[in-house]
Amino acid sequence: MPLDRAALADLVEEVGAFRIRDRAMSRAQAALAKTLQDGGVPDEAALRAYLERVRRYFGGFEREARTRLADVDRRLARVAQLQFNLTAERGVAARRVERTQGVLARAEELAAR
Repeated sequence: MPLDRAALADLVEEVGAFRIRDRAMSRAQAALAKTLQDGGVPDEAALRAYLERVRRYFGGFEREARTRLADVDRRLARVAQLQFNLTAERGVAARRVERTQGVLARAEELAAR
């Protein structure tokens, strides 16, 4: 399959937007960016090596982000359940206030006669 230079350039630009701390990934990024900037086309081995480094480097971040997302989703579900329970509890308390106010109002009315 022929190399889609535009798609590769987009990937290199997107990867370049990240602060890369891994030296090997940083070197591969710089080398491929320079090749593309100079109008060249990376050879098959360099391209494969770059894409493997990208997969390895960003794969760890993706797993970490998915774990964090799952944790936040679980916490949000607990909060939603807590909010539901508190809303129901508030409704019970509000009805109790209404009923007791009615009883007290009738008692005051009778006492005033």
